[in-house]
Amino acid sequence: MTTLDLTTDAVSLTEQLVNIESVSLDEQTIADAVEAALRGLGHLDVVRRGNNIVARTDLGHAERVVIAGHLDTVPVNDNLPARREGAILHGLGTCDMKGGDAVILRIAATVPKPNRDLTLIFYDAEEIAAEHNGLRKLAETDPDLLAADFAILMEPSNAGVEAGCQGTLRVAVRTTGERAHTARAWRGSNAIHKAGAVLRRLEDYQPRKPVIDGLEYHEGLNAVFVRGGVAGNVLPDECVVEVNYRFAPDYSEADAEAYVREFFEGYDVTLTDSAPGALPGLDVPAAKAFVDLVGGEVNPKFGWTDVARFSALGIPAVNFGPGDPMFAHKQEEHVPVEHIERCEAVLTRWLTS
Repeated sequence: MTTLDLTTDAVSLTEQLVNIESVSLDEQTIADAVEAALRGLGHLDVVRRGNNIVARTDLGHAERVVIAGHLDTVPVNDNLPARREGAILHGLGTCDMKGGDAVILRIAATVPKPNRDLTLIFYDAEEIAAEHNGLRKLAETDPDLLAADFAILMEPSNAGVEAGCQGTLRVAVRTTGERAHTARAWRGSNAIHKAGAVLRRLEDYQPRKPVIDGLEYHEGLNAVFVRGGVAGNVLPDECVVEVNYRFAPDYSEADAEAYVREFFEGYDVTLTDSAPGALPGLDVPAAKAFVDLVGGEVNPKFGWTDVARFSALGIPAVNFGPGDPMFAHKQEEHVPVEHIERCEAVLTRWLTS
């Protein structure tokens, strides 16, 4: 079995994790290694559910915090094994998010008596459809294992705090017409031409920018697919514009759907996918203490992350992890060494001061 050396530094540990290939749905090897490493520490209660591992302290503290990271990566793109070039570590998963996983493992190994009880979660299948997501499965089958006052998701955030996250939904906006031979187009009605008005409406869209807990979120409403057409000599009788709405967390999923339906009033609108956002929750004592220690600016999270799953359980959560999310999923994925070291140092101070 592949083994992990938790006595090494976090950067070297990141390299060890990166070199265990763990594309989504193929996480058993890395999960086995993480489980064995955690069980070897002795001071943690370790539970495994499939390829999800939860390790907890039980010291009787008034507060409990979760620190979580996913173990899977997107498919390999000629970017393994890891390689270090000066202050940069390159390779699949360095940024998203094995640098964060390494920090969690180092906290497990070096902070046996934290000032808050800890729940450390390593889960699978984050990079693919939600039905496979390990954190979702844990929330459904073992919500008691996730119970906490505050959660930190080690998603890449440039080693800074990104609070909450946007919600996301997709709708299909449909226009209809009547088929006819293109040589006699006046006998029909072109549904693709009618979709031009839908696109113009999107071009004129002005995004909401609500301020929540002092953070300004910037929404987005964009066409992402256009489908239509029958044949090269036939007027199309249907066209579908698929639209993605990224909404601020002051809107519920129902609010977001109502907003989009009103925006496309007069059109046939079908909801095809939806996921809620997460409020920042920075007024929770544990969150305040963490933000104060990190210092610097707290930013809103533009995008959806699993902090929304904690929010759905009533647990305020933030993103805080090494790496620039702009490089996630790219062939040239990498992480600055300084980010890994900073995240470990901040969490260590927060849990021991």
